[in-house]
Amino acid sequence: MTVYLVGIDGGGTSCRAAVANSDGRILARAHAGPANILSDPDTALGNIADATRAAFDAAGIDTGDIASARAVLGVAGNNVGSAVQYVKNKLPFAESDIESDGLIALQGALGDSDGAVAILGTGTIYISRRRDTVTYTGGWGFNVGDLGSGARIGHALLQEALLAHDGIHDMSAVSASVLAEFKNDPRNIVEFARQANPGAFGRYAPRVFEHAEQGDAVATRLLHDAAVLVDKALDCLVARGTRKICLLGGLGPLYSSRLATRHQQLMATPEGDALSGAIALAVSRFGGQQAIE
Repeated sequence: MTVYLVGIDGGGTSCRAAVANSDGRILARAHAGPANILSDPDTALGNIADATRAAFDAAGIDTGDIASARAVLGVAGNNVGSAVQYVKNKLPFAESDIESDGLIALQGALGDSDGAVAILGTGTIYISRRRDTVTYTGGWGFNVGDLGSGARIGHALLQEALLAHDGIHDMSAVSASVLAEFKNDPRNIVEFARQANPGAFGRYAPRVFEHAEQGDAVATRLLHDAAVLVDKALDCLVARGTRKICLLGGLGPLYSSRLATRHQQLMATPEGDALSGAIALAVSRFGGQQAIE
């Protein structure tokens, strides 16, 4: 009986799955809804199963073979033991390892070589590898961290809109666009911010990048401040010996031209994505195993 390998990239927005044969050749990919094992583990389990079944279906493989598959899952919250154990006990696979979503991204981007990834999206985290040592920098969440992230940029834009409304800062096109969206009533911004999660703030980040490209002074300043924070994190990685950096996440390509010259020469194109990284880890841990009878 063929033993298939499964890679899972589980995030707060969606869950992606890939199925591969025992040597790591990916046969199909699929996706389902969010897979946050901390905030909603049961929904995460359902979406992990749905994405896996969809990948098996896309590859033309009997979904009954999921029970004998081996899997590596990359998810946020992998360092919370109780959540990991709860999810691991309910997964549909014969064997599985749960790792951080950052580790599978690192493996996908760099293969087995040394270097670092800067994952710049709704949040931010930096992961470096030197020989067999993997080091995590940042990633402390929106409340006390994620500096330079989409959530932080969006939050700063809403602050700017209120400062412009009050006449403390000059009004600009990007500030005016936010006020107009909230019917020029700052109370609506306050109410939105009171209930917003990081993803809701992060949806305003692309607007800042767009207006910065058009020369908007406020947007340009916000991105300069954010890029300085990213550069400082990269300086920390370089001081530890990093000589190769891949920018990942939704904001990675947008940041590439805004970072300091000293980092530009270290930038590298990722070899693959997080799913390919999860499959590569599955090959190294489970490849060649026989099905459990």
